[in-house]
Amino acid sequence: MGVFKPTMYKKNIFEIDYEKLKSMGITCLVFDLDNTLGLIDNERCPLKTKRLLKKLQEDFLILISSNNTKKRITPYLKDLGIGGVSFSLKPLTIGLQKIQKQYNLKKKEMAMIGDQIVTDILSGNRFHITTVLVDPLGEKDLKITGLNRKVEAKILKKYEKRGLLERGKYYD
Repeated sequence: MGVFKPTMYKKNIFEIDYEKLKSMGITCLVFDLDNTLGLIDNERCPLKTKRLLKKLQEDFLILISSNNTKKRITPYLKDLGIGGVSFSLKPLTIGLQKIQKQYNLKKKEMAMIGDQIVTDILSGNRFHITTVLVDPLGEKDLKITGLNRKVEAKILKKYEKRGLLERGKYYD
């Protein structure tokens, strides 16, 4: 498996087979924030997302790992009553290391869920945890993410030629 290939690929967080993750021994779901849980303009967690995450809290530790600022993620953390890490520096594994240490987790218990291959998926794969790619919720991105999307497009083109990963062809 290449460093950019997710363990699973789904349309959005509502399509993920959480029972399958649970059966794999996953106890902690680490979500990216922007374009994974909410649009970059959402100041608070969308109601539908909040309902899902509250339900998932019955079976999983739910956390956020974002490259964005503390000011950006704090309303989500407070609204959901969860923990998280800002300035995660993905694709580095610093944020995931902090989470693992703070919550005393084993890597096999963790899954990283996000919309970007070159940050979320690469970070999770480099940390050797389960990774779940979802399509971005919106087209609007932060400026730095625009560059990431160009790199991602090249990676996807190579993966598609090899039959490894193609946008819109979802798998578990």
